Amino acid sequence: MSKTFLMAEWRKLIMANYAVSENMLKPYLPSGTEFDLYKDRCYVSLVGFLFQNTRLKSIPVPFHRTFEEVNLRFYVVHTTATGERRRGVVFIREFVPRLALAFVARSLYGENYSTASMSHQSIHTGERQSVRYGWSYQGLHNTMQVTASPQANAIEPESAEEFFTDHYWGYTNRRRGTSEYEVRHPRWKTYPILEHSIDVDFGWLYGNAFIPLTKRQPESVLLAEGSEIEVCSGRRIARG
Repeated sequence: MSKTFLMAEWRKLIMANYAVSENMLKPYLPSGTEFDLYKDRCYVSLVGFLFQNTRLKSIPVPFHRTFEEVNLRFYVVHTTATGERRRGVVFIREFVPRLALAFVARSLYGENYSTASMSHQSIHTGERQSVRYGWSYQGLHNTMQVTASPQANAIEPESAEEFFTDHYWGYTNRRRGTSEYEVRHPRWKTYPILEHSIDVDFGWLYGNAFIPLTKRQPESVLLAEGSEIEVCSGRRIARG
């Protein structure tokens, strides 16, 4: 049983989901994993959310307890030696507002973290809620925003919401092979989306392969409430 390394809350997760070709993502696919498809299509998700009450090994870190993160990720499966299929994610790049956060994530998990000036806004009225994330990287500002119903719904089995939220493992390409770590959290609830706006330069942030996503509308957008989470220590599953 892996030890818990990080505890926090992930709240108000905006997920904008784009169908892409497998060829686009093959350079990022870790050894020992395969693409996890939804209705025979490969997806990337742009995800913005708020970290709250962050603790490293149960110890609060001063000035680093609440902050935003935005990441671009795709979905994979790893089959263990015993035949267990572990559904996970691979991060292409992650943005956080503090250098220390990026350093820890790069050092311990091998994740591709970068720092950016970041902001968020969450407004609730009686009939709707609005959630927005903004981040500036090398002078270019990006935003993602949704307006949604204030009433959260349980996620239906085999739905798109289930596919995009029910992945509980992370996989990372490292110099000596693939590492795996578990992320524990209960099943989330989502809010019905009324409107959305994605203003992001994918090519600038993630590389030329992702330029076509800049002008595209996502196939789906969701807003999940989130929950308390635990991130466990990682281990190597495949050699480089």
